[in-house]
Amino acid sequence: VRTSDSDMPHDARRVLVHLMRQGSVMASQKPKLFEQLCRYELPIRKHLSEVYLQLVLDQKSGVAFVASTTSEHSGNIEDDRLEDEALDSDESATLIPKRTLSLFDTLILLVLRKHYQDRESAGEQKITIDIERLESHLTPFLPITDHASKDRKKLLVRVKEMVKRKILSAIRGEEERYEVTPIIRYVVNADFLETMLAEYTALAQEHRNETGLEGGEQK
Repeated sequence: VRTSDSDMPHDARRVLVHLMRQGSVMASQKPKLFEQLCRYELPIRKHLSEVYLQLVLDQKSGVAFVASTTSEHSGNIEDDRLEDEALDSDESATLIPKRTLSLFDTLILLVLRKHYQDRESAGEQKITIDIERLESHLTPFLPITDHASKDRKKLLVRVKEMVKRKILSAIRGEEERYEVTPIIRYVVNADFLETMLAEYTALAQEHRNETGLEGGEQK
């Protein structure tokens, strides 16, 4: 440990430890910790840079997370790949690999971003979604996936992964209902969202035309 590290105030070090362990801080869940993060932003940012990490801080949305300095946070799922962004506390914080997203994962992210955008435009502050609503958003795209419309078990597995990545947050006392966190804005930006949704909608319609399936469900 370097001497300069001990110069960080106790509160700043506490925030830093939380970031390194959990990968993110949200004001809605940890208001005092988020306030301290904003207060000690510069020393925390400097420390993270020394281990090839960067702090992404959005005070307006009340979200902060750690990301690799080699990644570009344009908010695009480019080539179906997503930065893990140090959100997995089981992985080394200095080794943040990219992982290939399945089509199903990509579609879930797209419909979550669309839902978030629509509800935010409607003036909602806390944006939530339940499994039934998520299923309904995914239904039009089922022809191009290998998932059946009622395959909720597989969807729940993917939702748990989204919770682990801090894209979704479980709501205490409400089973199968989740808050969509502002981190989704950094995973998919608005322009990219519309382009990808249009492409996948066209592919799904083409598949239905070829197979003679009506509606959005697989038989």
